Amino acid sequence: MTDVLIVGGGPAGLSAALFTAKNDLDTVVFDTDETWMHKAHLFNYLGIESEDGTEFVDDARAQVEDFGAELREEQVSGVEETGGGFTVSTEDDEHEAPYVVLATGAKRDLAESLGCAFTDEDVVDVGVAMETSVDDAYATGAMVRAEEWQAVISAGDGAAAALNILSKEKGEHYHDFDVPADAE
Repeated sequence: MTDVLIVGGGPAGLSAALFTAKNDLDTVVFDTDETWMHKAHLFNYLGIESEDGTEFVDDARAQVEDFGAELREEQVSGVEETGGGFTVSTEDDEHEAPYVVLATGAKRDLAESLGCAFTDEDVVDVGVAMETSVDDAYATGAMVRAEEWQAVISAGDGAAAALNILSKEKGEHYHDFDVPADAE
């Protein structure tokens, strides 16, 4: 059974997928490969001196898939709250999971149709854990920020959402912290 459905494959969605998949939650990412990163070049992303945005996305996708996340190049047509979580609809299928992460850039229509609260600035209202007013539904990146659309901020938002999900699943605050021995 899928644990986490992520809509969007830019830095926020892929970061969320990295943390959830790495920590053994069955994760599916829906992406149409239209991220703004294809128009970017990174000079201001911590740890990267200079990298083309498309190359960055390709590297991030490979990393996420290596940890077991499933990437599906499909357009999501809807997200609904169900008794046990959420249903994400595509043209061909429906997918269910207890958690959903919305990472669709400045496109906020799915959050609106899900019934998420918005701020006076017309962005999705979230706290530091990126959880919306709908329990177990998260919004990240440009969806929650009026103008702060930096890739590194979006990646942090995705990580915050994933760590909150992992904390809920484990019943205590969870931190994904690796040490050198983990790499051996």
